Amino acid sequence: MKPVLLAGETFHVTSFAAKGYEVGASSRYSNGAERYIKGLAAHDIAVVQIGGERCESEFPTTIEALAPYSTVVLSDVGALSLLYTPQTRAGRRSVNRLALLREWVERGGALMMAGGYCSFQGIDGLAMFRGTDVEECLPIECFPGPDGMEAPEGLDPVVDEIDHPILAGVPSPIPYVLGMNRVAARASTDTKTLIRCGHRHGQMPLLSVRDYGAGRSLAWMTDIGPHWLSEDFMQWSGYDLLMANMIRWLAREI
Repeated sequence: MKPVLLAGETFHVTSFAAKGYEVGASSRYSNGAERYIKGLAAHDIAVVQIGGERCESEFPTTIEALAPYSTVVLSDVGALSLLYTPQTRAGRRSVNRLALLREWVERGGALMMAGGYCSFQGIDGLAMFRGTDVEECLPIECFPGPDGMEAPEGLDPVVDEIDHPILAGVPSPIPYVLGMNRVAARASTDTKTLIRCGHRHGQMPLLSVRDYGAGRSLAWMTDIGPHWLSEDFMQWSGYDLLMANMIRWLAREI
């Protein structure tokens, strides 16, 4: 299988410590995809990662540049990180990479969006995928405002499509999650919700899939790593297989 292109999942944390008049600063860089990359590697699926801070200059800008990849995964990276290019910052026309991704899927490519603070609409509404070409080809519809939902009590996934290839061999029950992005299931015959979570707001899609044009798309409404994925989930024996099956289905390998 061709490698997966993963965009996002990196962040910098800068801290200040004040001790009287003396103030010290420190910074650290984190990659939230380490468990995910390890899980896919266990099934011989390679990942090429472009951190969110590098998307502006490094994310592909042509269909030809996407061709080496089986699937594009957008995870915890907002729309602006893909829309900005060095050319637009200099005041010149450039490619709309959200439109590029939709066209790529329509022509037979595969796109996954995973949840997080900067996915779908985002925890503060800053991810801003609503109304974009990427939303158009996803199996869900974004809410107009902030969509991040914390659930410290845990949300228990419920499987609706046990016979779907993505869930083949995946052990049950699926462990609880600690949060997710609230979205609306798309009402179309080419879309299926495979897993949902119940909450006082009602039933919310957790995993949805879609055939779009000649390609496929998938939406996973919680993290691929901490913190919305519980420790139980990341240590669960089914984690590697579930994540790998998502990619295999998107790439038409199952």
